[in-house]
Amino acid sequence: MKNLKQTDNEVYDLIKEEEKRQEEVLEMIPSENYTSKAVMEALGSVLTNKYSEGYPRKRYYQGNKVIDSVEILAQDRAKKLFGVPHANVQPYSGSPANIAVYLALLEPGDKIMGLTLSFGGHLTHGSPVSISGKYFKVVPYELSEKGLLDYDEIERLAQAEKPKIIICGATAYPRTIDFKRFGQIADSIDAYLLADISHIAGLIVGEVHPSPVAYADIIMTTTHKTLRGPRGAILMVTNKGLKKDPELADKIDKAVFPGLQGGPHDNQTVAIAVSLLEAAQPNFKKYSKQIVKNAKTLASELLKFKFNLVSGGTDNHLLLIDLSNKKANGALGAYALEVAGIVVNKNAVPNDPMPPFYPSGIRMGTPAITTRDMREKEMVKIAKWINDVIEEIKGDELPKEKESRSYFWKEFRRRIKENKSLLKINEEIKEFCQKFPVP
Repeated sequence: MKNLKQTDNEVYDLIKEEEKRQEEVLEMIPSENYTSKAVMEALGSVLTNKYSEGYPRKRYYQGNKVIDSVEILAQDRAKKLFGVPHANVQPYSGSPANIAVYLALLEPGDKIMGLTLSFGGHLTHGSPVSISGKYFKVVPYELSEKGLLDYDEIERLAQAEKPKIIICGATAYPRTIDFKRFGQIADSIDAYLLADISHIAGLIVGEVHPSPVAYADIIMTTTHKTLRGPRGAILMVTNKGLKKDPELADKIDKAVFPGLQGGPHDNQTVAIAVSLLEAAQPNFKKYSKQIVKNAKTLASELLKFKFNLVSGGTDNHLLLIDLSNKKANGALGAYALEVAGIVVNKNAVPNDPMPPFYPSGIRMGTPAITTRDMREKEMVKIAKWINDVIEEIKGDELPKEKESRSYFWKEFRRRIKENKSLLKINEEIKEFCQKFPVP
């Protein structure tokens, strides 16, 4: 980054600081990962200079001969990798991609059905604070008392409410999703099934999670989680979707552009193409399998320390942990873990009595640390560190009064930053991370 350093030393220093942070911590937010150098080189290429509104061979700007080839290559790789007849690689990210599906198929006020945010769903699956919840009538479904998808209840709701689109997929669900059952439920009421596989796309490619291709009409995935690509998204239409509506692919494309977006980010598109090629390699399946092995080992070790895992464990890449039985809070726990060098995120748990900013749970996953080639024996060590951190803050209870929380939060952060036990763990983790280089 010689040119950047000469042009803007302040930004250069910030990037180097972030690079150092990523190398020295355990990145365990399930939606984060490390891309390859090849992906980053593509993302920083001259394609960032081009404007290409429209689709290949149907552009509104000249000079897109090469860009057309790039986008077609990305489309073809996505279609081959997932086994679908149509792929749109232009969505800027997952949220606008989901909104594009609604724009393509719904009128304001139509019904959609999705997993409630506080039970592991996404904002764009119908949360009242999202456009998805403001412009459409939402039929939310929740998890059972065991923290599992209750397919009988989902079917009952669908039969009673008749939504036009059912969304399956989640951001904080640690178990296998039964796409076949969702497909049957959607078919029974002639609804479209949108499978949001943003979190598990890499696991599907790696054949450690079932694919929704035979059962969903539309599939949306982001590209930067278990797929290890740049930040972006892909919208795919299945053969089942085209059979239901032969114009479905055209409707989706028109909703993305010109319905929702302007010109695509061509540097993002080419980086997606690179990541799809990488995901098609045999070693990617080994990587995906190791993600799940690591998550299962981490879960079993944490259970030994009496952590309350939502659903009792995991089938995929993530764990959702309710810290209530540890007399701890998710916001406090996530902050303390970061001080110690373990980066997770605070997260609501099913039936959480706490507000979203101070939820009861934390969410963590194994994609990024698996990218660094950490394996089962490392998960044992990490589980011990996690337990030590949470034990250190046990008894730090948030005041019930709203007015007192802000002061408590400020004082807690000040105190925890200087906690000798956590700082000792931080040094241990820095040394530990040196053995597992970032790609």
